[in-house]
Amino acid sequence: MATTAVTTLKTNLADYPVTAAMKDGRVLSDIVTLDFCGPPQAHNGFKAMLRENAYDCGELAIVTLLQAKIYGKPWVALPIPVNGRFQHHCAGFNREFGHLDPRDIEGKRVGVRTYTQTTGLWIRGILKHEYGVDLDKVTWCTVNDGHLLEYSDPPNCERLPKGSDIGQMMLDGELAATLQGVDLPKDPRVEYLVPDPFEAAKDWFARTGAVCINHMFVVHEELSRTRPDVVKELYRMLVESRSAVESELPASYPPVGLEANRKNIQLAIDWALEQKFIPRRMAVDELFDETTASLGA
Repeated sequence: MATTAVTTLKTNLADYPVTAAMKDGRVLSDIVTLDFCGPPQAHNGFKAMLRENAYDCGELAIVTLLQAKIYGKPWVALPIPVNGRFQHHCAGFNREFGHLDPRDIEGKRVGVRTYTQTTGLWIRGILKHEYGVDLDKVTWCTVNDGHLLEYSDPPNCERLPKGSDIGQMMLDGELAATLQGVDLPKDPRVEYLVPDPFEAAKDWFARTGAVCINHMFVVHEELSRTRPDVVKELYRMLVESRSAVESELPASYPPVGLEANRKNIQLAIDWALEQKFIPRRMAVDELFDETTASLGA
């Protein structure tokens, strides 16, 4: 009987609870081996992924995925996020320079690593839709450019000198606030821009049922076209790995499946269009192909 050769895939995937069983060998496959050759922080591999096709599969930030599809990059999503959380707590300011309500950042300089960073997408959308902030009246001060060569930041962005530390600049009063997530400085002077953000997130979830996707798992479209069996096996491995920790995941973790995530992906598209990440409205289904859209259905 003929045996199927094992396919080895160069994979860009960081360490997450939901993928731990794949990475430590508890979840294996007879037809595919994953070579986890990406950098420890997967976002540092996104440029090589998109500009050089350096990997066969891995994770992509939802914003980067939307832009990749817009600009014709050969990547297709699987309907399974590998990372996500509520983002209400991801903006901070130094209270020593005076209290800030969300709308107080209008007319001021606010730091973010890159304008298209996914954390920025979500917290800006929250500031706009929950607190009435006019995002166009804020100067967004960035350290790095985005992952797509085709994309340029909007006019109300300012590039900071190379190597700038936006957290320190916020502490020093050079920036009114920063969007940094877990990278907010661990300093007693730092206060969240969104009041009582963890309770605000629970309320938002209760009202909308939405959660914030950070990263989706993707495959090169050639792999999906030529080896749908391998793509289906990748999905099985991802689901099996996630099931090992499913009972430990918080309500803020994105679910599995296209229909279960349709609302979350649509919200990312809507806010990406508003924030000028993408030049046209996209359909959720554009991110998937015939093979990946049916996974888990």
